[in-house]
Amino acid sequence: MNEEALLKKLREAFRLESAERLANLSAGLLDLEKADTDELRHPVLEVVFREAHSLKGAARAVNLTEIESLCQSVEGLFSALKKKSLPLSPAIFDTLHHSVRLIESLLTEPSAHFMEEIEGLLFRLDELKHKGEFADKPALLPESAPLPVQEAKVNVREPTADNIRESKAKVRDSVSDNIREPRAESRHPQSVLPAKLPISETVRIAASKLDKLLLQAEELSSLKLASNQRVLNLREVANSFAQWKKQWNRMESEFRILRTQVQREKSSESGGSDTDALAGLMSFADWNHEHNEALGREIRRITKAAESDHRVFSKMVNDLSDDMKKVMMLPFSTLFEIFPRMVRDLSRNQGKESDLMIEGGEIEIDRRILEEIKDPLIHLLRNAVDHGLEAPELRQKRGKPRHGTVRLCVSQIESSKVEILLSDNGNGIDLEQIREQAVASGILSEKEAENLKDPEALSLIFRSGISSSKIITEISGRGLGLAIVQEKIEKLGGMLFVETALEKGSSFRMELPVTLATFRGILIRAANDLFIVPGAQVERVLKIRQDQVKTVENMPTVFFDSQVLPLAELAEVLKISSHSQEPAREQENSDFLIVMILGTGQKRVAFQVAQVLSEQEVLVKSLGRQLSRVPNIAGATILGNGKVVPILNVHDLLKSAASENMVYARRTSAPRTEAETKRHAILVAEDSITSRILIKNILEAAGYAVKTAVDGRDAYTILKSEAFDAVISDVEMPRMNGFELTEHIRKNGKLADTPVILLTNLDSREDRERGIDVGASAYLVKTGFDQSNLLDIIGRLI
Repeated sequence: MNEEALLKKLREAFRLESAERLANLSAGLLDLEKADTDELRHPVLEVVFREAHSLKGAARAVNLTEIESLCQSVEGLFSALKKKSLPLSPAIFDTLHHSVRLIESLLTEPSAHFMEEIEGLLFRLDELKHKGEFADKPALLPESAPLPVQEAKVNVREPTADNIRESKAKVRDSVSDNIREPRAESRHPQSVLPAKLPISETVRIAASKLDKLLLQAEELSSLKLASNQRVLNLREVANSFAQWKKQWNRMESEFRILRTQVQREKSSESGGSDTDALAGLMSFADWNHEHNEALGREIRRITKAAESDHRVFSKMVNDLSDDMKKVMMLPFSTLFEIFPRMVRDLSRNQGKESDLMIEGGEIEIDRRILEEIKDPLIHLLRNAVDHGLEAPELRQKRGKPRHGTVRLCVSQIESSKVEILLSDNGNGIDLEQIREQAVASGILSEKEAENLKDPEALSLIFRSGISSSKIITEISGRGLGLAIVQEKIEKLGGMLFVETALEKGSSFRMELPVTLATFRGILIRAANDLFIVPGAQVERVLKIRQDQVKTVENMPTVFFDSQVLPLAELAEVLKISSHSQEPAREQENSDFLIVMILGTGQKRVAFQVAQVLSEQEVLVKSLGRQLSRVPNIAGATILGNGKVVPILNVHDLLKSAASENMVYARRTSAPRTEAETKRHAILVAEDSITSRILIKNILEAAGYAVKTAVDGRDAYTILKSEAFDAVISDVEMPRMNGFELTEHIRKNGKLADTPVILLTNLDSREDRERGIDVGASAYLVKTGFDQSNLLDIIGRLI
């Protein structure tokens, strides 16, 4: 390995080591601020002094002079504190925290960006060490404030051959500590080799590699579902054979009588050719019976073997998936370690006194979920300090301790679910102020605000534009944060609840799944289409009588769990209609309705569905970048029979049901005329099954009748036999691509005027020009796909 490559490897190892040491330094400084006796301070000072010393030595070994200089100054300040030659002060803590932040920045960005700040900080550390306080500077400086510049420049050394050799020597020295000394009596060179090299119980591996392995393990779940479907198919065949056997057993006595009669006629020699033919048929029937019995035994044997194989395969997949999930699990403490310093700095800048109490950091959760909830938790913590906790003087006036308390507790409420509780003992949320903001924003009328119950008023804080802060700051007050927090939590399949008491405090409770890999979903039918509803957000499935539906304020409602809930028909919310009316007729003729109670947080709505088919394990498939945001759809999954089924976004469904005046299936209005029910027909040519289904859903939701084709040739065949108002086609397809399809349409006299929209990933100028040349009416690129733009273009063209 050359010297440059070695240095790069050493510095990478240093970054990994320094991240842990800086976290310990930051935590130690926070503990030191809370310690109020010498007995408590001394062990903490020992720890932070040792961490600064070790970090200094490691920085020197990899020739990071700026970090080495900072660590040396920090170490000197800790040494003075240990000797009690200067008292602890807010200025010392602020400067030490600033030093830790600056070292963290130097690990990720070039040091040239921070030279002036480094020099100023070195000067401040030296001043504190010798004088204990700044002579002419306030104790607290904002992070963005310009720093005094030291006259002597920091010596920045470039890596040299001598430095590299020194680094090599240090690495060799550290390795040699783990090698057993050679025995004195041994004369052989082999004696200098280690008797046993130390084996680490942990290895470092790139997170991207783990993500890839987990994805492959999750994909096996699809095979498990397919295997289960094959077993079900075999059982159906076995059941079909059992039905045949029952029918045979019923007819066997008559068959025996017929056989006896044929044998009697044949033995009496009174029968002719007809008797011989009948005897031949009887022989064939006997052979057929024996053959079917053999087939039945083979079917039962194969079914039993398939069931056994499926059980073994399912166990292997489940074990592998569970093991991979464990590999991807991280304790909450890896996220929480940044919060104490953040709360401390925010409180100091606002002149508040606060304590952050953290519990349950050892509980583990999927790393992907941990990354996603970082921003929501930061926002809630900032809210708690910024306009949750009061100023010390106000807290004393209210009979509270000067120090406000923010609690962040994690607990495992189920094997597959965790709860995060973030609470404070501050102001609480002023619901009257929330009502006033809702009226000022036009969300509610004054009369509606007066009649609004407290739980409903509290739920308004999750609406954009509504904030419990009286002023807008760089931290809060814009009324956007909590809406985004709720959206992120629910996107992860979780739920968010809030409770508050004026002048006593607020608490936000989040329930989250432990892993994102798979979940239990409910397979349902709305109109004639299948959908998956996340089981965690299904509170109850009910079968109610139609006369239990009551109209309240011109809206259908049902009574559930001591509450009156709005009732919406899922097919209406999704704007889909059945192509065959059989399920609808069954529903109309029935005295009962099938209703699902769906809820997120404190909102619940009853949805009428056509059928509830089953509950099953669901593997979530992304819709891709082109369709990253489809209303009411969270993703897709593949059933065991290979059918692609959309996964519903319950949060979107609740909003859709609330924004439109939905009615349940029992219509009382007059039937529409044929002209009113006629819809524009669109043909979609797309070889990707996922894109095909999603485009179909978008168009049907907008009220169009849609038919699909798997490629250009299939689409052209359909066009010659059926009439359509427009064609939407991909370009890259087998057999006949989109350009060729457009050319064929323009050359056909009957089809020439049909609008053709090309929707493709090809975005080069040449491809666009070719689309124009062949006669495309519109050319849309999937990477910038906007469904409202597509619908607008269709509306203009037809």
